[in-house]
Amino acid sequence: MTVEFPPSAVQRSPDSPPNQPGPGAKARVLVTADRLFYHEGIRTVGVDRLIAESSVTKATFYKHFGAKDNLVLEYIGRRREEARRFLETIAAESDGARPTLRRIADAIVENIQQPDFRGCPFINAASEFADRGNPVRVIVVAHREWYTVVLDELFREAGHPMPGDAADEFYLARDGAMVGAYAGDPIASVAAFARVTDALLAACA
Repeated sequence: MTVEFPPSAVQRSPDSPPNQPGPGAKARVLVTADRLFYHEGIRTVGVDRLIAESSVTKATFYKHFGAKDNLVLEYIGRRREEARRFLETIAAESDGARPTLRRIADAIVENIQQPDFRGCPFINAASEFADRGNPVRVIVVAHREWYTVVLDELFREAGHPMPGDAADEFYLARDGAMVGAYAGDPIASVAAFARVTDALLAACA
């Protein structure tokens, strides 16, 4: 799989918060929104709280974003871009498709085990925006389609006899592990995910 990414990229989980931008007013709002939206939900966090916790004025907030909806789109867009960069970085630094898949799986497990883990940010966002025509939902769907294509290509290069099926199974196992770990037992969820990924990688040539 051919990937391109700046050599200075920091390796992170594909579901971790994006790297924090600089100290400007807009950056403070973005950092605050990322934290609050992920930990408490997008719809439950109002503009007044975002403004207060970002230490900006209302005029500054609206100057940069115009409305909360625009901030939400930037939040989910940044999450998507960070996930893309992370996966491309792993692929560029790994010696082949199979090690890449293993490192992706390991990163997912590591992310689930973090004390501030609150599930998948994309699944969380999709659950708050039921309308598939909503711009947030459109970004989530596009991200998931891209992720599946990446997994398909990796399993194909790794020699799996049914790479498309393997990609779907890996992604479904990842989703299940994230939801199960947040809503229930993280240890059982991680163990189940590991069993699925081990079986998928074992089937590769």
